[in-house]
Amino acid sequence: MNQRVNIKVAQPQAYQAMYALEGYLNATNLSKTHRELIKVRASQINGCAFCIDLHTKDALKLGETNQRIFLLNAWHEVDLFTQEEKALLALTEEITLITKEGVTDETYKNLEAFFSQEVIAQLIMAVIAINAWNRMAIATRMRP
Repeated sequence: MNQRVNIKVAQPQAYQAMYALEGYLNATNLSKTHRELIKVRASQINGCAFCIDLHTKDALKLGETNQRIFLLNAWHEVDLFTQEEKALLALTEEITLITKEGVTDETYKNLEAFFSQEVIAQLIMAVIAINAWNRMAIATRMRP
């Protein structure tokens, strides 16, 4: 499969807007580990090879373990993730698969046990951002 339109070249203002969102997210209270877990998990669900490759490498550079990366798609079945991480992974899955149930009250209440309203808003924006990047990469057939 050939790569399609290069949005960065064809629509640089749109691409810069996406990067501005990343700049905002980098300045939030979210830990780098949390941001990479969100990016990898959403990318797994969406089947975005480009983003899975990029963000698993970034996570490993930050000190994430191979075992946690290997088992991320089964996070709810293992004890490798903290309850806080499980709360944000549940949010990631529910936003990424928004047409299933939306974000359930149970997931939202669980988030409130660990995060302030400000951080919950940041988490939601982080999930939205990686889903947008995944869709861009898949639609344009970006490859690792």
